[in-house]
Amino acid sequence: MKSSEIRKHFLDFFKSKEHQIVASAPMVIKDDPTLMFTNAGMNQFKEFFLGNGVPKSNRISDTQKCLRVSGKHNDLEEVGKDTYHHTMFEMLGNWSFGDYFKKDAIAWAWELLTEVYKIDKDILYVTVFEGSEEDGLPLDQEAYDLWKQIIPEDRIILGNKKDNFWEMGDQGPCGPSSEIHVDIRSEEEKAKLPGKDLVNKDHPLVVEIWNLVFMEFNRKADKSLEKLPAKHVDTGMGFERLCMVLQGVKSNYDTDVFTPLIREIETISGSKYGKEEKTDIAIRVIADHVRAVSFSIADGQLPSNNGAGYVIRRILRRAIRYGFTFLGQKEPFIYRLVDVLSKKMGNAFPELKEQKQLIQNVIKEEEHSFLRTLDQGLVLLDNVMEATKGKKIAGEKAFELYDTYGFPLDLTQLIAEENNFEIDEKGFEKKMEEQKSRSRAAAEVATEDWTVLLDDETEEFIGYDYLEASVKITRYRKVSSKKDGDMYQLVFNMTPFYPEGGGQVGDKGYLEVPNGDVVYILDTKRENNLIIHFAKNLPKHIGETMKAVVDRKQRERTAANHTATHLLHQALREVLGTHVEQKGSAVHSKYLRFDFSHFSKLTLEELRDVENFVNARIEGKLPLQEQRNIPMETAIEEGAMALFGEKYGDTVRTIRFGNSIELCGGTHVKNTADIWHFKIRSEGAVAAGIRRIEAITSDATREFYFENNRVFYEMRDLLKNPKDPVKAISSLQEENESLRKQIATLLKDKAKNLKGDLKSQLEEINGVQFLASRVDLDPGKLKDLAFELGNEVDNLFILFAAEDNGKALLTCYISKDLANERGYNAGQVVRELGKFIQGGGGGQPFFATAGGKNPGGIPEALDKVKEYIS
Repeated sequence: MKSSEIRKHFLDFFKSKEHQIVASAPMVIKDDPTLMFTNAGMNQFKEFFLGNGVPKSNRISDTQKCLRVSGKHNDLEEVGKDTYHHTMFEMLGNWSFGDYFKKDAIAWAWELLTEVYKIDKDILYVTVFEGSEEDGLPLDQEAYDLWKQIIPEDRIILGNKKDNFWEMGDQGPCGPSSEIHVDIRSEEEKAKLPGKDLVNKDHPLVVEIWNLVFMEFNRKADKSLEKLPAKHVDTGMGFERLCMVLQGVKSNYDTDVFTPLIREIETISGSKYGKEEKTDIAIRVIADHVRAVSFSIADGQLPSNNGAGYVIRRILRRAIRYGFTFLGQKEPFIYRLVDVLSKKMGNAFPELKEQKQLIQNVIKEEEHSFLRTLDQGLVLLDNVMEATKGKKIAGEKAFELYDTYGFPLDLTQLIAEENNFEIDEKGFEKKMEEQKSRSRAAAEVATEDWTVLLDDETEEFIGYDYLEASVKITRYRKVSSKKDGDMYQLVFNMTPFYPEGGGQVGDKGYLEVPNGDVVYILDTKRENNLIIHFAKNLPKHIGETMKAVVDRKQRERTAANHTATHLLHQALREVLGTHVEQKGSAVHSKYLRFDFSHFSKLTLEELRDVENFVNARIEGKLPLQEQRNIPMETAIEEGAMALFGEKYGDTVRTIRFGNSIELCGGTHVKNTADIWHFKIRSEGAVAAGIRRIEAITSDATREFYFENNRVFYEMRDLLKNPKDPVKAISSLQEENESLRKQIATLLKDKAKNLKGDLKSQLEEINGVQFLASRVDLDPGKLKDLAFELGNEVDNLFILFAAEDNGKALLTCYISKDLANERGYNAGQVVRELGKFIQGGGGGQPFFATAGGKNPGGIPEALDKVKEYIS
């Protein structure tokens, strides 16, 4: 059975059980600060488990793109080494929100596996929660009895809290689970040891295939459990593992989910899968990782140096270095796999086809960049080995290569071994743990349980129409972190504060408390369908009605920038072409940032055309045409633009200014005239095929032109108020260039005279032409002077010392023949002499330099150097 058929049978089965089939949510999460990526099928339904929203149906099923590479669920280092762990994977799931529970969930799971997929009942095992004394929970007798009616008791296994009690996190909904495991070993292996003894023992052929979670508790901050108002079902089945079972193979990588990618890697690299373990691991890593990176880029997350982007870059770089080290790939090649991937999975996930060109360009550029980093790392590692006394490289040095230059430990080890060096791994791990401890401490957040004041009121956002409102606090909690200290999160029954989303920052403002106190709202965010207001203090008289006031000036500036972003998007598509698509935005009160797909730098003429296009719409005084809660299909038919990687509901809000119409939840001006003026401040590349424009509007443009005007008049004053300032500056530049050439000639003559003086000071010692001298010459010329003398004098050994801006510089030159015959090493010389100037340096055996902060040590260094040849 092909993988596409397996996926279809699953969805069709649950459709027949009255489940609504929904699309996979984006893999990159944008409205939940507790997660970077979707790591389980239930993530997009989290608000329903928490009671913060109402699902469109009480029964839902889907296949969800998931990524597990950070936090609690981190499989990254296992990927490739075994045959069943993945970074990106599909999770087939079915959910019940207060509808059916254990009986139907168990019965349907068994029916699908054994009657639809025809899996042999005799190779299946199930686990049931054994209970927990710590939580005061008994054996899940209901689940046990239900399974007993289906499967022999000797294939029902009691599981502990770790394996059979599923929790969303340290706090939140949770409950016991029943896992279904499959044993696909050979009959000979089964005869030696029953599968029951291998369940949850990390055996590659006795694996969990489906997890049925029965959500009925809420974990509180004090670790106690309370019953949820309703019971829910949350199931997750690993699609890749299911394909392995149904296609009769022993590895996920032998299924048709991966074999097309593996064949392409074999073709590109000339390597053969299945011949050598190291090669097989590398091929599995690359086949897995290209999926994770491609889906992330399609969902709008580009590789970067922080946050979710850093995770994606780390995954891709892991794939690149496996190809570099074990497949001999010194040029970009992973981007060539994207075409195969889009053909294989593009029907189920059309974003792969639609974003294929962008994905290929981004991956190719990242490969080029990291391969250059690897080349730099090789040079650095050579220097480290040269400077190492003995044959053991310090863990601190290996960690520096990893942390500062991105040079991975396994590659450092491989190259070190080839040169008969070893790495102090314990020292490396110590440094790594210190870094992780610092990161954990900085990111650690202690969150108390919600204190609920009002249970029967639903929060409503009224900020499109009002900037002030009388509100009541419905719930609050305290949150403590090393970064922000103690903060309070407040939820109101209604709020005028816009929560961060769609690239727009959250509103700030204040609460007026009845006793006259003012509590400042520092930020507003959305979390699991709650609008959360951040404050340093908890208001007194917390149960009373208060006045919530949004910072009007900041809101107006932000709204102007958000509307300008829409007009900018329209302008770019008009000027550059309809291939332009939004790839990210940031809307603040002081500026806007817009990322978009385009494959070349914008010319000055194009930038001017974009600016003129936007400003023409501002001058046109276009009114806001807003539609709220209209069907998604209607909005698309009317021409509204939807963004890749965004999650939209059945009803949406559209924003129109003239011919610009987009799906948007942000705040906007009532008329484009309110923007006043639009000015592009910068344009540049973010990644391959992605450009970024930063721009300003409103008050910021007034300040921009005022500042430019001020600078212009100051410049005129400095130039003595010429009639033509541009001509005056041009004349100054010409004069400066003429003087620069004269100085260069004088310095050249000085160096020539100096060279003659220095030659006359050479001293022969043991057949070596030796000179140690302090030289009054520009540091940049010392190297040229040394090499010129080297070309004219044989067996030369020179040490020059100079001072520049309060710093000491040493330059050592040794004739190559002399270095080879007598074992002299200029790099070693400057490293040892560097201690006299409180610095250090290095280089090659025939030429090296050092710098230090103590010029007073120069005489001692010049005296000491003679010992090397005496």
